[in-house]
Amino acid sequence: MNVRSQISMVFHLDKCIGCHTCSIACKNIWTDRKGTDYMWWNNVETKPGTGYPTSWEDQKKYSGGWENKKGKLRLNATGKARIVPNIFHNPHLPTMDDYYEPWTYDYQNLFNAPEGDDQPTAKPISMVTGDYIDIEAGPNWDDDLGGSPVYAENDPNLEGLTPDQKQQLFAVERLVLFYLPRICNHCLNPACVASCPSGALYKRGEDGIVLVDQKRCRGWRTCISACPYKKVYYNWFTGKSEKCILCFPRLETGQAPACFHSCVGRIRYLGVILYDAERIDEMAKLPPEMLIDGQREMILDPHDPEVIAQARKNNIHESVIESAQKSPVYKFVKDWKLALPPHIEFRTMPMLFYVPPMAPVMSARENGVVNAVSGDLFHDIEQARVPLKYLANLLGAGKTEKVAYALRKQKAVRWYRRAVTVGDVSMEAAERMLREADCSIAEAEAIYALTSLCSFEDRFVIPPMHREEAIEAFRDPMEQKQAAGFGFIDKPRRGL
Repeated sequence: MNVRSQISMVFHLDKCIGCHTCSIACKNIWTDRKGTDYMWWNNVETKPGTGYPTSWEDQKKYSGGWENKKGKLRLNATGKARIVPNIFHNPHLPTMDDYYEPWTYDYQNLFNAPEGDDQPTAKPISMVTGDYIDIEAGPNWDDDLGGSPVYAENDPNLEGLTPDQKQQLFAVERLVLFYLPRICNHCLNPACVASCPSGALYKRGEDGIVLVDQKRCRGWRTCISACPYKKVYYNWFTGKSEKCILCFPRLETGQAPACFHSCVGRIRYLGVILYDAERIDEMAKLPPEMLIDGQREMILDPHDPEVIAQARKNNIHESVIESAQKSPVYKFVKDWKLALPPHIEFRTMPMLFYVPPMAPVMSARENGVVNAVSGDLFHDIEQARVPLKYLANLLGAGKTEKVAYALRKQKAVRWYRRAVTVGDVSMEAAERMLREADCSIAEAEAIYALTSLCSFEDRFVIPPMHREEAIEAFRDPMEQKQAAGFGFIDKPRRGL
């Protein structure tokens, strides 16, 4: 057992209101420089939809992630050996059209336009070429267009749905959408790190955050091809790759990342987990239907004396172990089994998990009366507007069982709280539903407390980073006090 610590996250999709506050907070702090105009380290997509960059989930197009080939893990798109023959040709990179061409506006025309009968306009100007452009796409171009034939019908997650289920998503009276906020998953088995010929990408040993060394990066861009979530970007101005750094300078001072801190819906949770690094290769090779259980098995119980002893042996601090014992991520993922990894079939073992959203009630209006399709107070899981198969393609490696389990437990907690607070549901029915959802009353109360009554300290259990010890391995920490957490001070230079 090789116990390591890893910062991990949970996004509760049932609470996301699609306000994009997280995206703006990240954009204003990290990606407002030249060359990062098109980058959105945090973005919020509408599902069903194609996302950003377009159809990023379609690995037939991008060939990201890993594949299990004859018992060995192999990168789909590239590798350190395969990059040499294709040094001038990378067919799996997203193009500018897949992202969007960033633009600003010719605001001076509003003030300098000659007098006329028409209101002057501010024409869009490309931030890459400086020429006037016709805007055709943007980072959230399909925002709230969950049933549009242009975007929703091209969603890769629709694969495997029956024609009736697809029609269900696009019919006006059944129209439904939900939001999917995305950042770098800081995976346990990151394809981006494995693909880099320069070794510029790496996982920090103390917390597992995946970063890019700007001094070592040579702009090969294999990381962009290899990442199946397309959360590594190329800065066309500096010639370097960039990505979400999970606001590690904030974490090192006990502050939540900017997107977490600014979240209006309070959907975001952050904590540290302990995992067995020796089992990454074993679990990543499992069949798709077993990957979720394999990843959960790899996450260790921080209260287990044997795990604690091994963690201490690996010089994991007591404060980190205590933080792991209080981690909300561990509760959502391991204890309650409510949170699921996105597209774990890519085999990167993402450390960002999602609580699946509850879909609205199916209903119809007849003779002035609205009648629900389901006779229950809440919709039945199988009759939800979002087909269970669709959510399974997104969060369950194509298998509906794990998603259905999480949705049933969420529904049972809602019934129980309805019985407690409103009283229009009998407690007998609520308790029966809890039993059928594999949930006790104590667990239902704990889920309710962490979901609805949680404080800032409950949502973000940030362990002390002890960054001074990581720095001490390379340089005198007293000389680096002002730079701790920020790496080098000199700006990166293009090329060699």
